[in-house]
Amino acid sequence: MAKKKEVKASQILSDVVVKGLQELKGENIVNIDLSNINNAVCDNFIICTGTSNTHVSSLAGSVEREVRETINDRPWKKEGFGNSEWIILDYVNTVVHIFQEESRNFYNLDGLWADAKITKIEE
Repeated sequence: MAKKKEVKASQILSDVVVKGLQELKGENIVNIDLSNINNAVCDNFIICTGTSNTHVSSLAGSVEREVRETINDRPWKKEGFGNSEWIILDYVNTVVHIFQEESRNFYNLDGLWADAKITKIEE
């Protein structure tokens, strides 16, 4: 009898987050799988770029709405709405980072976690 592959809750959440980002044309979306990294703070980082303060804020709103409507979850913590250069939505096992391009390049989370599995999401 074939074993059914179990889908982790963090993978379902990641898929819903990506859908929310894609709905408003988030750019350069990547999923960094930290589940095999020792001492990682969560299972996934999802990183996305927005083109302006308004776009970054709207992307965050889209993610929150999509996650709430699809799997009835809310972020444990959220930060960055004041200037919308870098918004963080913390869903505990999945943390969403929505940057403006200049801030994304400066903080370079993609490079910081280069030893993790990084999946670029096609638009």
